[in-house]
Amino acid sequence: MTAPAPEQPLIPQPPATVAALRQAAAQIAPAALPAFARELDQAVDQALLGSDLAPLGRFTSHWSVYVQIQRGPGLAARFRELEDLAATGDATTARDAAAELGRILDDARARCPGPAVGDA
Repeated sequence: MTAPAPEQPLIPQPPATVAALRQAAAQIAPAALPAFARELDQAVDQALLGSDLAPLGRFTSHWSVYVQIQRGPGLAARFRELEDLAATGDATTARDAAAELGRILDDARARCPGPAVGDA
């Protein structure tokens, strides 16, 4: 019996810039674009009010991880399934789902390029 071939990503992982992440989200998860725009606006406002680029770095880091997960249809589907189980399952199921979600997020973070906050 052979192991299944690893899933090929829909697109390459983009650099951690606002423009590249917006384009990637538009390609693989267009329904997420309103959230992307809303969160970008919030990050820009926070950066301006605090004279600090950290909110933009958090924004690009978050969306880099999101894109990393969404690039793989199977992984994205599993992530959504685990989110549902964590929210609606019994305590043991929810705990197991949350642990797997954490592993997926950790792996996605490790595969993402560093933030580039100057693109905002």
